[in-house]
Amino acid sequence: MTIELPNLPYAYDALEPFISAATLRTHHGKHHRGYVDKLNALIRNTDLADSPLETIVKQSARSSAADPATIAIFNNAAQVWNHAFYWKSLRPRGGPAPQGKLAALITSSFGSHAGFSEALKSAAARHFGSGWAWLILGCGALSIVTTANADTPILRGQTPLLVIDVWEHAYYLDHQERRAAYVMGVVDHLLDWDFAARNLKGRGASRGDGPVSVRPDMTATTE
Repeated sequence: MTIELPNLPYAYDALEPFISAATLRTHHGKHHRGYVDKLNALIRNTDLADSPLETIVKQSARSSAADPATIAIFNNAAQVWNHAFYWKSLRPRGGPAPQGKLAALITSSFGSHAGFSEALKSAAARHFGSGWAWLILGCGALSIVTTANADTPILRGQTPLLVIDVWEHAYYLDHQERRAAYVMGVVDHLLDWDFAARNLKGRGASRGDGPVSVRPDMTATTE
């Protein structure tokens, strides 16, 4: 099967003023599309050519230690997966706050919603280099983790609920080097808590194959 570039679930200008239409056009239409196109070229005529995206991510991560050539497949496949998850983690401002079990887990895990917000802002703003800041479920509690480059929590059997992209291409056109300003806008105004609740409800249903060991030198680049 051909891996497709997913459509955004909103218009390019829907996240303004926090993320501009220019940023979304570049981020989605060039960066994300670039990962999709490169991945399709890399898996063509391979055993992964007919596999779903999440399978490609996990199998390429497993085989990279024995076959370093598959690192490029992992990098691009994971970036495609991470970006698709990121678009769904956002919605135009005005969405509902966390409710029910999700709200209770936030309070029990972080003390309050405000405590969660500050922890996520801090983790995302302070993450060194390119990567991702995730809200995940594990062992009955929520936690915030960051991953570098193309790394993703699905390789460790964790259930991601939301993610913030902290690669420079996610914010540089709007904020230059001020990542914290971008992160604040996302956390305070753009997180889609309905999406997080759906992920919580279906936690790990497609991830029953256990954690995957990831090589520490896996890096992703944009072209």
